[in-house]
Amino acid sequence: MLFPGGRLPLRIFEQRYVEMLKACLRDSAPFGVCAIREGKEVGAPATPYDIGTLAKIVEWDMPQLGLFHIVASGEARFRILARRVQANGLQRARVEVLDPERDAPVAPAANLCVRLLERVLDEHPEVLASPPRLDSSAWVSGRLAELLPLAVHAKQELLEMSDAAARLERLTALLRAGEKEAS
Repeated sequence: MLFPGGRLPLRIFEQRYVEMLKACLRDSAPFGVCAIREGKEVGAPATPYDIGTLAKIVEWDMPQLGLFHIVASGEARFRILARRVQANGLQRARVEVLDPERDAPVAPAANLCVRLLERVLDEHPEVLASPPRLDSSAWVSGRLAELLPLAVHAKQELLEMSDAAARLERLTALLRAGEKEAS
């Protein structure tokens, strides 16, 4: 999953995605990242969720012929309006870019989320696409939603929320429920 402001490292080797990558680099265009609703990641095209995130390629390397390592940065969320599958299996879509989510300062009740994220970032600073914004509900909730081992449908629910403070409240509730289960 990729949320706005996030960082997504990918290894690209399937021919359909190599062609997409080349077009994105040539045209300085983003590509869409959607979680899979039905199907598998490789092979036949899967059915994506309708809400995803535009991804801009910010780093790339080709360590060997036919293999790309890229890092994409999450930009705006979008909704798929119509999609089609090309002959090579690549999915193309007409999308509507969604309004930016409503951000808010991190409420004191969400300090558990901030402390957890600080610990993760201390140990894994490479997960950051930009400097930390630990006072932003959108930034904190986006990074935690990307990093926590949540089920895909739970992450998708969080991505679809347009109110960052509400997303942070939901994450706090999930963490507190996990604390109770662990004790």
